[in-house]
Amino acid sequence: MYRDTLSLLGPALPVVSFLGRLPTAMCQLGSLLLVAETSGSLATAGLTGGALAAGQTVAGPLVGRLADRHGQRGVVLAASLANAVAVTALVLAARAQAPTGGLMALGVLAGATVPQVGPLARTRSVALARRSGADDRLVGAVLSFEGTLDEVSFVLGPAFVGLAAALAHPATALLAAALLLVVCGSAFALHPTARATAPGPSASTRKSAAERTRLPGSAYALRGTMVLQGAMFGASQAGITALTEELGAPAQAGLVYAAMGVMSAAVGLSMAAVPARVGLATRWRAATAGLVVLSVPLLFVGSLGALYAVVVVLGAAYAPHLITVFGLTERTVPADRLAESMAFLTSGIVGGQALALALSGRLAEGCGAPAAFAVAVGAAAACAVLSWSVRVTAPAAAVREVRPAGAGRSG
Repeated sequence: MYRDTLSLLGPALPVVSFLGRLPTAMCQLGSLLLVAETSGSLATAGLTGGALAAGQTVAGPLVGRLADRHGQRGVVLAASLANAVAVTALVLAARAQAPTGGLMALGVLAGATVPQVGPLARTRSVALARRSGADDRLVGAVLSFEGTLDEVSFVLGPAFVGLAAALAHPATALLAAALLLVVCGSAFALHPTARATAPGPSASTRKSAAERTRLPGSAYALRGTMVLQGAMFGASQAGITALTEELGAPAQAGLVYAAMGVMSAAVGLSMAAVPARVGLATRWRAATAGLVVLSVPLLFVGSLGALYAVVVVLGAAYAPHLITVFGLTERTVPADRLAESMAFLTSGIVGGQALALALSGRLAEGCGAPAAFAVAVGAAAACAVLSWSVRVTAPAAAVREVRPAGAGRSG
């Protein structure tokens, strides 16, 4: 299946899309470390990082909507260049010890201009698969492949930032991210496959505005479950950080989180082997059940070895949930809302992670790591409730537009 996926996408697109999404994974931690070092204030660093997350959460779907309406090429190119300028400006302002308000404003701008390469790469890859007449299994393999690229980027991005901070300065990592945005973000925007998602000449007149904005209720439930997934990430991060500090090994926090990401990426690649007869709705319920069962042991870990074991095993449930929700969204929303909807999912993860990190970080300070992990378990339980209570259906228009004739539907 992955041989077919690579044949469909070609050799260059996966490379430039992967390198184009790395800056997103680098900027959150990079901005925190940079501002903390230049200002000497963790509070200022937290406010700047929170502003960046807020900008991305709010503006991400707007970037997706513009790409749906006007095509990816111009939108991604403009956003990549604007994001590179914003990140560079944040570095210069931090080095000049600008006031907190100015740093927050630049953080919002850096978040709002993120070019959303990950969600738009998914949209583009699915469009290429559908245009080629691919069946649902190949589309699932494409989504698994894109999900794995995301997972790897979010493991390597912070690792690069940490390495740069240790060897030189956090500003080095952010300037490298700006350079990647200019080179690889632009390359992704200008790649010939961008035409696969270009709207037709009559796209703006084919439907009324009301019809273009109509989504089934299940699409909003899928967005909600991604916010909860982000909350699991944020709460887990806070709990891991708190526990490693309690155990006298704070430097292990990043390694524990990276190990979880590696396991998630490995399992994500294996999702293409799941038989087609196992529908997406069934996969969603199974994945959320796995999130609950595998997160509960977090409440009882008390040693570094146990933390590694529990977190790595938990990582095996993350990718199936993420990939399945992206797959359900692809089946649920109309084709002319796909980029926007994919961006909503990614923004939901970012927003949920930021909110849960702030809440669970405070809980961990006052009550210890189990309090933060309890937030993660609660978010997992809420995901399970959604998966069992929501019936995901695709409107007829969406089925006609995104599915080739004769393709069987799973889920």
